[in-house]
Amino acid sequence: MVPSEENQLVPKEIESAADEPRVLCIIQDTTNSKTVNERITLNLPASTPVKRLFEDVASKVGYVNGTFDLIWENGVNVADTTLLKQSSEKSVVDSGFEPGKKNFLHLTDKDGEQPQILLEESSGEHDRNQDQFIGPLPREGSVGCSNDYVSQNYSYSSVLSKSETGYVGLVNQAMTCYLNSLLQTLFMTPEFRNALYKWEFEESEEDPVTSIPFQLQRLFVLLQTSKKRAIETTDVTRSFGWDSSEAWQQHDVQELCRVMFDALEQKWKQTEQADLINQLYQGKLKDYVRCLECGYESWRIDTYLDIPLVIRPYGSSQAFASVEEALHAFIQPEILDGPNQYFCERCKKKCDARKGLRFLHFPYLLTLQLKRFDFDYTTMHRIKLNDRMTFPEELDMGSFIDIEDESPQTESCTDSGAENEGSCHSDQMSNDFSNDDGVDEGICLESNSTAERISKVGSEKNSLLYELFSVMVHSGSAAGGHYYACIKSFNDDQWYSFNDQHVSKITHEDIKKTYGGTSGSRGYYSSAFASSTNAYMLIYRLKDPTRNAKFLEVNDYPDHIKRLVQKEKELEEQEKRQREIERNTCKIKLFCLHPVKQVMMENKLEVHKDKTLKEAVEMAYKIMDLEEAIPLDCCRLVKYDEFHDYLEQSYEEEEDTPMGILLGGVKSTYMFDLLLETRRSEQVFQCYKPGEVMVKVHVVDLKQETVSPPVSVRAYLNQTVTEFKYLISKAVHLLAETMRVVLERCYNDLRLLSVANKTLKAEGFFRSNKVFVESSESQDRYLAFTDSRLWKLLDRHANTIRLYISLPEQSPGSLFRRTVFQKASGDSSNVDELCQRVKGPLGNMKSVEAILEESTEKLKTLSLQQQQDGDNGDSSKSTEASDFENIESPSNEVDSSASAESHELENQIQVSDPENFQSEERSDSDVNNDRSTSSVDSDILSSSHSSDTLCNVDSAAIPLANGLESHSITSSRRSKANEGKKETWDTAEEDSGTDSEYDESGKSRGETQYMYFKAEPYIAEEGSGEGQKWLLIHVDKRITLSAFKQHLEPFVGVPSSQFKVFRVYASNQEFESVRLNETLSSFSDDNKITIRLGRALKKGEYRVKVYQLLVNDPEPCKFLLDSVFAKGMTVRQSKEELLPQLREQCGLDLTIDRFRLRKKTWKNPGTVFLDYHVYEEDINISSNWEVFLEILDGAEKMKSMSQLAVLSRQWRPSEMKLDPFQEVVLESSSVDELKEKLSEISGILVENIEFAKGRGTFPCEISVLEIHQDLDWNPKVSTLNVWPLYICDDGAVIFYRDKSEEMVELTEEQRNELMKKESSRLQKTGHRVTYSPRKEKALKIYLDGAPNKDFAQD
Repeated sequence: MVPSEENQLVPKEIESAADEPRVLCIIQDTTNSKTVNERITLNLPASTPVKRLFEDVASKVGYVNGTFDLIWENGVNVADTTLLKQSSEKSVVDSGFEPGKKNFLHLTDKDGEQPQILLEESSGEHDRNQDQFIGPLPREGSVGCSNDYVSQNYSYSSVLSKSETGYVGLVNQAMTCYLNSLLQTLFMTPEFRNALYKWEFEESEEDPVTSIPFQLQRLFVLLQTSKKRAIETTDVTRSFGWDSSEAWQQHDVQELCRVMFDALEQKWKQTEQADLINQLYQGKLKDYVRCLECGYESWRIDTYLDIPLVIRPYGSSQAFASVEEALHAFIQPEILDGPNQYFCERCKKKCDARKGLRFLHFPYLLTLQLKRFDFDYTTMHRIKLNDRMTFPEELDMGSFIDIEDESPQTESCTDSGAENEGSCHSDQMSNDFSNDDGVDEGICLESNSTAERISKVGSEKNSLLYELFSVMVHSGSAAGGHYYACIKSFNDDQWYSFNDQHVSKITHEDIKKTYGGTSGSRGYYSSAFASSTNAYMLIYRLKDPTRNAKFLEVNDYPDHIKRLVQKEKELEEQEKRQREIERNTCKIKLFCLHPVKQVMMENKLEVHKDKTLKEAVEMAYKIMDLEEAIPLDCCRLVKYDEFHDYLEQSYEEEEDTPMGILLGGVKSTYMFDLLLETRRSEQVFQCYKPGEVMVKVHVVDLKQETVSPPVSVRAYLNQTVTEFKYLISKAVHLLAETMRVVLERCYNDLRLLSVANKTLKAEGFFRSNKVFVESSESQDRYLAFTDSRLWKLLDRHANTIRLYISLPEQSPGSLFRRTVFQKASGDSSNVDELCQRVKGPLGNMKSVEAILEESTEKLKTLSLQQQQDGDNGDSSKSTEASDFENIESPSNEVDSSASAESHELENQIQVSDPENFQSEERSDSDVNNDRSTSSVDSDILSSSHSSDTLCNVDSAAIPLANGLESHSITSSRRSKANEGKKETWDTAEEDSGTDSEYDESGKSRGETQYMYFKAEPYIAEEGSGEGQKWLLIHVDKRITLSAFKQHLEPFVGVPSSQFKVFRVYASNQEFESVRLNETLSSFSDDNKITIRLGRALKKGEYRVKVYQLLVNDPEPCKFLLDSVFAKGMTVRQSKEELLPQLREQCGLDLTIDRFRLRKKTWKNPGTVFLDYHVYEEDINISSNWEVFLEILDGAEKMKSMSQLAVLSRQWRPSEMKLDPFQEVVLESSSVDELKEKLSEISGILVENIEFAKGRGTFPCEISVLEIHQDLDWNPKVSTLNVWPLYICDDGAVIFYRDKSEEMVELTEEQRNELMKKESSRLQKTGHRVTYSPRKEKALKIYLDGAPNKDFAQD
């Protein structure tokens, strides 16, 4: 950002600043890894002194001037730098800066210490800016920084700098804003605070930790005397008997007030404060029922601590306009008539009666609760009423005293009258109330005679004037929200906003903003789901100069409070010193490879910046617990890059150097780690210098066809290939002259280092590298690299995977009548390897090698016949057998002697159309109905589909033996023949949901290439199923599924068209693999496969898995059923077919317009399918296709493909929580329209809406500790379909927030606790947990600090 002209320093001799050349300075803050990518731009006049440059930079980034250095890059080379002097009066031009060009500077640490953050100036400015603000405040981190730069360094400003208002805030533990609001209100009540100070704690009688009054006393002392901006409330909540989980439960502030007062009354029994709550807050009212025939009245006396006022009468669409109107409605009697008639004790019958309430006594402190939370019986959800209700600053309660002209003929105290709504304690009294009058401190209207009462009312009416001093505000909805308090100080009559840790001045106009109200009228629940900010509790104090107290000053404190103040000051000073130590402590990741266990251990090293390297090694030695494993002198610390597993630098002769200098200062995060390196006693530590690279060398043995584990070697990028070979020869003891070195730059990208004088840098070496070396006298070294055995061995090494195959327990037909499919080989040397006797389904048959030996001549005859048939264009016989010519793997053969059995088997399987059958290889629900129906990984379908050219790597046979160690590689290397081919997840083969196993000529696709395949029996571990037969397969994962199935034919015992392949996932979940022309590239080592017998579907039909989309459930993807869709079917027709299935199988009784179908990619919801869409015309469909079914709350809003449906979720940083998802349907891709829609559903002003696109798989889970910083909030775009959003389809996740809402500040303990919760939530296996509404928990305060006692306050 370029500063405005008036902010620049312009010499007087220059008449126009616009005429002066300007110098563009671009500053990079390198003091922190989080700000290293930030850029600060200053456009300064050429005459600006260097001293002023430092001042401008300090102001720009929020650092204290003089605590950082600026280094200017004054040349082309990086090394050409100049350290600028902070006090220099020279102009930037005289210092060498060039006008009109970019001048780059680095902001660095000064003397190894990080820059100091502006504290007091920033906080003062902050408070002045917040004087007119009410509600959630901006983050503390933005204080003192310009809009285009925010310092990311950790700052204690939020707790060290006291607000200019003189008041101290309270830290929100997580969701304790309701507690903070009430505590601040009690603290700002002089009568309550003074009475609390007079109470003296006796430590001999009670544990201070569990004493609620003592902890409140401590808190009030800190609020009055602390120099911090905010203090913790953890000691108070601990005295309540709460654990850390209670901080995550949000409760009602009125409920807390009642429960806390009850607890205080219990604690203060038999003390001077025993009746304090009643004296200050308790009032009395009469609940009466009067017979309208005889005048007989039944009544009882109730006490109350607060008066609940209804916002809107039940069934009415009009809210009460003011508190006065609601109070009149509160005491307005109702007539009991009709079926509600009252049984009169005097008349001895049911009569019409009048039922109501009369105020008898108003408390000194009057609490009014505005009942904004209601229940919608239509939706069966709690709602919040945000209607406007005004309240006066002075409230005259005299008008609410009702004096009845007609006296009751007979009064009776009974229980027949109904209680008023939940605010009153029942207090049974006799007709003679005079016994209670003596203890009332408020306005008592009780008297034995009506005349006396009228007289007393007349005299007291004028003294019932109350002044408002506290408004507790709720911002949010019934699902949750944020509390804060607006409180008037009785010292200066100034209103303040107490918003957790922030305290700021506000005006009367800000109080009026809490009246509430929404525009428009939509019936009774007009504002039910709107998030709004409005008053929830009002507290008034009686205006009585004789009773209105002032706050005790420090000098007037009782002695025990003075001692407590002194003790708290000492603790605060001690805490300050501890923070200073923390500020000078380097915290860095520490790794160590345990010398005995050979396990990489990780920990954190915390060392003071003045500690030497030698002392740090001793600390690391103890942290890693190596005392019994290795001597201390065999350990040292080295600079380490854990990501690349790279040793960057060793610190020779630096044992006495302070760690602050070695590590580059004290920083919150470092861009490197430390490794505690160990050695054996006879070894010598190697010197690691910057610029060296790490090379992991694998030795290849062509004779044994093995690849050895890696040996680490360090080299220099400027070394030549020849020098590198000699370096390797010393490490692995191979001849350098005959050595071949192959660099694997990335997966399976092999490069032979053949140019002797080429440097390693030119060959593409980086920090960490992997090479294969081979040194022998074989002729293989003279072949072209891609034709050599070395290349083929490495290629096979990278692509061979190990699979476990579960064979079916039974095959169709008798073993004596089964067609035997045999594998034959043209090379008899590999028969022993590939064809071993397989037990299980073929257990009663001859071994595979015996069958092959007997039928060699028949195979040759059959091969010749098949070739002739192929020339004549007859390919139907390829259904039964294929001859793999020039292939090392065995071929299929039909034993002619078993032709009768073969014919009979065909009849059993009923293959009426072999051609169509093989082109439609599908799953069979009859066979597969026992497999898991849980959501599984459909990566085979969602990955790009490969063509059969993937397997055309090398058509020649590879005469390599066995013994190769398999490696788990999960991605495939495509051949050049397939480059440029792009297909998407929903690509489907024409007229078929499955690829054909044969090409157009009828020749097996497996005939065009060789792929490594080796099978051997495998004994599975216990619990895998009794009688289950297993194979252990080593196979090249570039083989197609079609060829793979043909290799499995002799082991299964039926043609490949008669069995299906299921991939087994975690928890035994299975998913069928059906695309025959795909490779096994998505498989990896130790994957399990289940073989099941079964037929395919008819041509043009597709098996579809239907999942229910539950956006706000912990598991949003729930499997419902398997169905069949056909080509040409409309979406509405498929929905009609689903209705009875959903009713019968899932118990879902839906109408066709109450649900929709939409695209499913893994767990991501996509395009909403409209009823008129046609499968395979408008919607691409494939085998094992998956679709989402989403139940609608109302009518379908999606009417055309031009609309866009996104899923929005509000992030509330002040509460560290995410709201549930809400769908937003847009008519266009406009960002403005999105913000307007979000504003409608949230109540946030459009200009305050900030949004970001969710990352990853739906529901795009992210830790609440990271969401505020890690997402790309408020991208500078006008439409959604451009970079960086690229929202072009339905189902995108949008997070949004109110930019005026501040981020809650957590203590280290809270952060650790939250980190554990988030880690547990996000790292659950099998599924990712989404937002789940927290079950409401009753608010309790435990009097002895233990939650398991019966006498706890409820």
